Order: sequence, then C-alpha cells, then structure tokens
Amino acid sequence: MRSTEDVISSLSVPRTLDLERITGIKNRRVHNSDPDDYESSFELALRAIDDCLRHSDYRADELDVVISVSITRFRGPDKFCYAPSFALMLRNAIGATRALHFDVSNACAGMVTGVLVLDRMIKAGVVRNGLVVSGEQITPIADTAAREISEPYDPQFAALTVGDAAVAVVVDDRGDDHDEIHYIELTTAAYGAEFCLGMPSDKTTGIAMYTDNRQLASEKRYRQALDRMSDFLTETGRTWESEKYDYWIHHQFSGPAIEHISQLAAQHFDTPMPQALNVYDEYGNTASTSHFLVLHEHLARQRIPRGSKVLLIPEASGIVSGQLAATISRLEA
Repeated sequence: MRSTEDVISSLSVPRTLDLERITGIKNRRVHNSDPDDYESSFELALRAIDDCLRHSDYRADELDVVISVSITRFRGPDKFCYAPSFALMLRNAIGATRALHFDVSNACAGMVTGVLVLDRMIKAGVVRNGLVVSGEQITPIADTAAREISEPYDPQFAALTVGDAAVAVVVDDRGDDHDEIHYIELTTAAYGAEFCLGMPSDKTTGIAMYTDNRQLASEKRYRQALDRMSDFLTETGRTWESEKYDYWIHHQFSGPAIEHISQLAAQHFDTPMPQALNVYDEYGNTASTSHFLVLHEHLARQRIPRGSKVLLIPEASGIVSGQLAATISRLEA
C-alpha cells in the first residue's frame, strides 16, 4: 500500500500540492515488485480470474470466450507485451482452450466495454457465456510522474492518483428480471482530453500518462455526458425516475468531482440521485478495473442487498462515457 502522503513526498517539486484534498484519495495498492513474487498485469489478472471462477457456476473449460481489457500488459519487470494477445495467454494459462479470445482496448472504460461486447455476443447467439478480465499494474506511471513533474500544473498530474488492481467477471445467458444486465451504452465524443500512455519523449524515463486535466475537469464535459444519458433514456422510453436505481458507481478518479457530477445530475434530472458507491479513498484510481472493483468490495462487505439495481457510469480519456444498468441477485464476492 502507498499513501498519498508518500506519493507527494516523492515529488521533486515543492510539496505544496494537497492531492488528498483535491481527490479524496488517501491510499492505493501497489503491485509486489519482488522478483520472486512479481505481480505483473498478467499475474494480477490470473488471480482475479481464479477468484471469479471460484465464485461462479463455471469451470474454465466451460467458458465460451475470454476478453482481456487491460490498459497495461506487463508480463514481468519492464516487459510490456503487445503480442500475442493477453486474452490468448490468459485463456491458455487457465485451461479454457475451447474459448474464443481477443483483447479490447478502451482506456478506463475497458471493463464496461468488454462487458458490452460480451453482452452483444450473447444476445446475438454467438456465445452462451464468457469472461471479461483486466489486470492493471499501472502505478509505474505514478513513479514516472513523481520523477518528472516540475510545476504545480503538469500533464502527468492525473498519474499521481492511480493504484494497481485486477478484476474479472463472468456473464452468461441465464439472467431474468431479478438478475440481468438491462442495458449498456457507450458514447465517444469528438471533444475532450488529450491522452497518451507510453514513452512519447526523450525526457521520459519510464511508462507515462499525459492528460489535459483542465478539460478532464470541465463542467461542459459533465453536462454533455448528462445530455447524452438523458437522450438515451428518452429514446428507449425510460425516465430517470422510472429506472429506480438503488446505487450508482462512477469512475474512481476524484471524490470531489464525483460529488460535483452528482449535484449536476440532480439538477439535470430534477430529482435526488441514488447512493454513490466508492472505494477511491483506499484504492485510488484503478483505471479500467475501477467500477467492478467498487462492486466487488461492496458485495464483499454485504452493502448491496440482493435485487438491487446498480448503474455504472464509465468515464475514459478519449472521451468515452455512457451507462451500464444491472439488477444484481446472483453475484457474490
């Protein structure tokens, strides 16, 4: 575990940035860097799959498809893997040798995107079930940012919020009114933040993430996302009130920002918002895994009653936004 205080103390600039106040993040998990037990993106993903299958009705050899959505694809220290696909390697490692396999890349909306693709495949009759997984060993971008940030506003600022995590979820065709995905919709906007994950300059001494934080925090972006959500509900014959969401889960990038989005949504729909579920204070921004990490942690703490309707709101650089609504009865953690 690494605290926000530890992150700030590692900066090379004066420690005037109150990151915990700005984001609400106190701690984040960091992968084990011991060579004898190294937690790469791959190893983290494998452990998430093992935990998921132990709680599911399926063995690995009964899966019809494996979809990997990790942003980071580390197989070892400083070993970033582009090919073969992570999904193929994970499928083979767990013995799901009959399963289809492919990777999906959509930044922090990766897990929701993977579930969307799987949901469509099931509805089209291509598969009956499948597994979506992400292992994010993403804290190296925070290490790079700590070395390179030279002023209070810096395009690597958002990298200081990240934490490592992995999640996996099985989706099948056995849902009913008491346990089902109601809808998943994503939109990519033509406006928004500049985003890059990689090594774009000679200055960079490791993997890095650059974002235009001023646009990421813009109220215009949030209002346009709410407009698109409102349009979706209208086009599908729904209203916010008719959906009766019990909880909603936002991308875990900043507590104050989530609160602000909730206030804007309450004004937009002219009704109180559902209870927000969060874990950012102890886990930070865990990239593509964030929504399902929140879901897992609150299920494990028995804070989501059976039959609850949960709304997941993805936000990703690009810009991607949307909604996933599901009623949950069979999930366990």
